[in-house]
Amino acid sequence: MDRDGQGISRRRMAATVGAVAAGAAAGAALPGGTASAETAEREFHADRRGGRPARPNVLVVLGDDLGWADLSSYGSPDIRTPNLDRLAGQGVRFTQAYSAAAVCSPTRFALYTGRYPGRLRGGLEEPIARPDELVGIPPGHPTLASLLKAGGYATAMFGKWHCGFLPWYSPLKSGWDVFFGNLSGAVDYYSKVSSNGPDLYEGEVPVESLDYYTDTIASRAADFIRGEHDGPWLLNLNFTSPHWPWEAPGDRAVSAEITARIEAGDTGALNHRDGGSLDTYREMVRSLDAAIGRVLAALRASGRERDTIVLFSSDNGGERWSYQWPLSGAKGSLNEGGIRVPNILRWPAAIRPGQVSHVPVVTHDWTATILEAAGVRPPGGHVLDGHSLLPYLLEGARPPRRDLFWRTKSARALRRGEWKYLRSGTGEALYNLAGDQREQADLSRRDPALLAELRTRWEEIDKTLLPYPS
Repeated sequence: MDRDGQGISRRRMAATVGAVAAGAAAGAALPGGTASAETAEREFHADRRGGRPARPNVLVVLGDDLGWADLSSYGSPDIRTPNLDRLAGQGVRFTQAYSAAAVCSPTRFALYTGRYPGRLRGGLEEPIARPDELVGIPPGHPTLASLLKAGGYATAMFGKWHCGFLPWYSPLKSGWDVFFGNLSGAVDYYSKVSSNGPDLYEGEVPVESLDYYTDTIASRAADFIRGEHDGPWLLNLNFTSPHWPWEAPGDRAVSAEITARIEAGDTGALNHRDGGSLDTYREMVRSLDAAIGRVLAALRASGRERDTIVLFSSDNGGERWSYQWPLSGAKGSLNEGGIRVPNILRWPAAIRPGQVSHVPVVTHDWTATILEAAGVRPPGGHVLDGHSLLPYLLEGARPPRRDLFWRTKSARALRRGEWKYLRSGTGEALYNLAGDQREQADLSRRDPALLAELRTRWEEIDKTLLPYPS
């Protein structure tokens, strides 16, 4: 049975869209020497004989604008993602996981601080678009990296930062020992030019690279994993794929055109609204999956796979080429398609393989979960808004019962159990997601008392956050 009627059910893959693909991933040994789910099950029991494992390494992988159903294990009819499907089969695939926000920067604020984005001025930007002294994660503010670093972890980030620009903000100022990547929200995949000019840094020093960016940062991550480590490590691997511009591996002519337009002053060139195709998008997602496969192969070869937490997610819902069915909405909206994301967790030494969880979870829950797994407590006064899922995942405890909260400058949403309150430009609505994931049947007139109750709760949380600038 499911835990709590909705929790983790081992191999109950048929419960959600994409179940058949996920079931195949869980049961089959795929290229690369990965053990089958049955072998992983035996190894899991062997690891658990000694109680909770020692402090794990942590690998957090983010896709960018990856839609909820863009992976074959989540139901994509056209994109095969064998490496992420295999990862899902070896751990837990979450069917009701959410990003903390509907766009890039606020979600990253939530992941790095463990708190609602609106607790910091920079988290109010949707997203951060240009250098601004007031907008970023303040140096000295506790982050996942700074807290783990104080607890003896080596820390590294490769890829997209998007939490403030130099000279005021950078990963090195917020707890990461090593950084190679872009500070902005998007760069051309080959030239690494952004709307603000060249944007690729080694630490805080500008550098050049003309390789395909997805492959470049995957190689950096694999090299880090293969390196010598005296203790545990945290690695944040933040891909820009499949975010625009729409460039698949080999699309150098497209890159050259976009780069030339940016350098000529075309501020909309990088958004690439006049380009892209379903085929290009599919190739971008496939290349993302292949790059992640190479990183996971390096982890396996290092001998540290079993005692490493691997978390995969997306920073928000998909954009114009994403496959979102049956969800409505997309990136930027608080409908399910804008905030529900693929989410996979693997920790072979501690978590049983081949599971599916239907429990709602959100970005900042993972901050709390990772800190608890590492045995690290935030300093006094830094209260996390996320809830650790470790007791649920490791001991079978009931999952956290709380309301999930979102806001943008123009919309608000709150989820309690299966109920979702949503207010947007079209007014207020009340949905029951148990039978209406597509958010088409507005039940607000049938249950005005519940609508008012959820509205009041949203307003209570909102009062604790910073207001949006006028």
